[in-house]
Amino acid sequence: MIDHTLLKPDATSAQIRRLCAEAQEYTFAAVCVNPTWAALCVELLAESPVRVCSVAGFPLGATLPEAKALETERLVALGVQEVDMVINVGRLKDGDLQAVWADIAGVVQAAHGQDALVKVIIETCLLTQEEKVAACVLAQEAGADFVKTSTGFNGPGATVADVALMRQVVGPHMGVKAAGGVRTAADARRMIAAGATRIGASAGVQIVQGFMAGDPAASAAPTVDPTGGETY
Repeated sequence: MIDHTLLKPDATSAQIRRLCAEAQEYTFAAVCVNPTWAALCVELLAESPVRVCSVAGFPLGATLPEAKALETERLVALGVQEVDMVINVGRLKDGDLQAVWADIAGVVQAAHGQDALVKVIIETCLLTQEEKVAACVLAQEAGADFVKTSTGFNGPGATVADVALMRQVVGPHMGVKAAGGVRTAADARRMIAAGATRIGASAGVQIVQGFMAGDPAASAAPTVDPTGGETY
């Protein structure tokens, strides 16, 4: 249920190759990389069950909706199977809910046209409780497959309280991805207990090794199918 993640701006091809090798070794759900590395990951993981995830409007979310949709179209044409997009936080704070919905819907339309999944990053650390709820509702109404806590680029990442709130808002059938600051098996266990069905982490190997070393949650940690539902 882990998206093995490398979104640093200075990531190199050698690091991306290692990321993909680790993802195959540990059978992670996906790798998550910047668009410039998407084609390489698709090539490296072509014979693997590991999915390729990339990002749109990342990390600020303040690009034009048309740019996010076009970025998504190009990514899925390359073979990317999942797209993590960032909402327009400023528009949400302005109360322009129609603009936020349309921004998400454009990406969803572009991705779903090629059977790719969409995870909507709401950047919880920048939002009030009411805004978190509104963002989750808009993502769900726009047809997204997951809501995701954070980019990891703006302050604190995922918190148990935020994951629990997101799960409460979207209900049992939509995916919830906890990302940002999840570094240990104990961190992952808390997020899963709060309702996360996917974990985004650059420390995926350490997390799995923690489970394998005897973390009490290891035997109960769910795997996640591509639609966001839990399977044990």
